[in-house]
Amino acid sequence: MTRDRVLELYFMEARSKVIDLAAFLDRLDRAGNGKDFRIDALHKALKELQDGKPERAKRVLLSLSDPTTEPLGAATTKAASGAWPGAK
Repeated sequence: MTRDRVLELYFMEARSKVIDLAAFLDRLDRAGNGKDFRIDALHKALKELQDGKPERAKRVLLSLSDPTTEPLGAATTKAASGAWPGAK
């Protein structure tokens, strides 16, 4: 697929997602400060988007994923959080 065709097909969808993300970050700002591993993980993932290196989707997914290989003995929460709390 050509670059122009990719832009024609997907630009508006990507634009919408960027605006949604900006609105989410604005809501967080209005809600006040506080430390949360999910916000830290999101900021780290955003940096992966800006570095210009290939395989951005893979690197973003890995930046939000649990890299451990050993299974837990038991679940520690009732649901997934979308980011790994142990990320540095």
